Amino acid sequence: MPQTEQDKYAEENKRETKRYIKIALISFVTFVSCILFFFVMLRYQEFAGIFKKLIKCAEPIIIGLVLAYLLNPVMKFVEKPCLKYLSKRLKSEKKARKFSRAIGVFAAILFLFAVIGLLAAAIIPSVIDSVMGLVEIIPESVQKLVNFIQNGEFGDSEWAATLSDAITQGATYLGSWIQESLLPKAQTYISQITSGVISAVKSVLNFVIGIIVAMYCMTIQETLIGQAKKIIYAVFKPHTGNIIIETVRKSHEIFGGFISGKIVDSAIIGVICYVGCIILQMPDSMLIAVIVGATNVIPFFGPIIGAVPCVLLVLIQNPIQAVYLAIFILVLQQVDGNIIGPKILGDSTGLSSFWVMFAILVGGGMFGFFGMLLGVPAFAVIYYGTRRIVNYFIRKKGLPIGTGQYIRMVRVDEDKNTLVYFEGDESENTQEEEKISEEIKEDKN
Repeated sequence: MPQTEQDKYAEENKRETKRYIKIALISFVTFVSCILFFFVMLRYQEFAGIFKKLIKCAEPIIIGLVLAYLLNPVMKFVEKPCLKYLSKRLKSEKKARKFSRAIGVFAAILFLFAVIGLLAAAIIPSVIDSVMGLVEIIPESVQKLVNFIQNGEFGDSEWAATLSDAITQGATYLGSWIQESLLPKAQTYISQITSGVISAVKSVLNFVIGIIVAMYCMTIQETLIGQAKKIIYAVFKPHTGNIIIETVRKSHEIFGGFISGKIVDSAIIGVICYVGCIILQMPDSMLIAVIVGATNVIPFFGPIIGAVPCVLLVLIQNPIQAVYLAIFILVLQQVDGNIIGPKILGDSTGLSSFWVMFAILVGGGMFGFFGMLLGVPAFAVIYYGTRRIVNYFIRKKGLPIGTGQYIRMVRVDEDKNTLVYFEGDESENTQEEEKISEEIKEDKN
């Protein structure tokens, strides 16, 4: 039935009304968002306090999720052979999976306690012995250092004498402070610590609850993953949901590969450092190995952060051995950076050295140690997402997505929608295109 003029007018009027309503809603939401933004900025401290309180309440859950993520590879490693073994001996596949998962979770938790116990057994006695040993040998070691400076290449120069006096005075002050201030007031410090027992117990309780949460998460991880995907596709369109799932999968690949690789790499470096210190007869070999291995998890600056306290610790006791230790750590970190690290980590983040340094500096400045540790994989995820978005819009405009193709271009030809280069640069650009062909294929996928 053909539409009359009145029906067409009514339909047009209806479309206009919907358009104005949409404009009004967008304007209202924008206005409210601006007000909320300025209100949050003006009341930043209050909102930050609320956020910190929420984080504090959710601390056991956060600890549990982090532990579950870190222990999941251990659980999978144990579960796989157990499932293969039990599947042949149990009639029910469901029971075999259930028992295998229980064994894997138990092995992961046992592994966690073993690591904590080994670290405590390695660090605590070494720290106590080092502190007590330093109190006893500081005068003798300082005198050796002074003699080394005076009898060394500096000779009897005025500079050597000044340096010797400064070292002697500093060591005397340090020894006096330890004997007269630190040790006598140890009881006072202990009594002050005991006043915070509630806080300490609460932290331990949060960790225990976190372990329980981790056990539950590892047990039902497939269900949790399925529920999360279901919510994503319920809220978003399939295309958007696919992008979110792909981004999460890529984030897991980056974080998982980086963290697990760094842990393995640092453990290997710690063992090699311990063996090397034993061969070189270094004092406090276990403590040095733990410090070097632990700080090695921080990319780029980790070796420097770990080497400084270790060299200072040995310098007080034996200056010559401190020099040997500095050389040994330097060689060890070069081996790690050029051989061991690349073999284990590969190109897990896809970042250049500049962006790695940038991520560590920004992450460390904003979030301290954990920012330095996780800044690289977090920035790698941001870098990956930004690259995907940029390539999407570039591809939508019909322009090439290879970064190398934009190095020597001067402008875009608006009529042909192509990149324009200086004369003679086309051949060089062709070679550049061949170098980045793999990157282009990856971006298109």
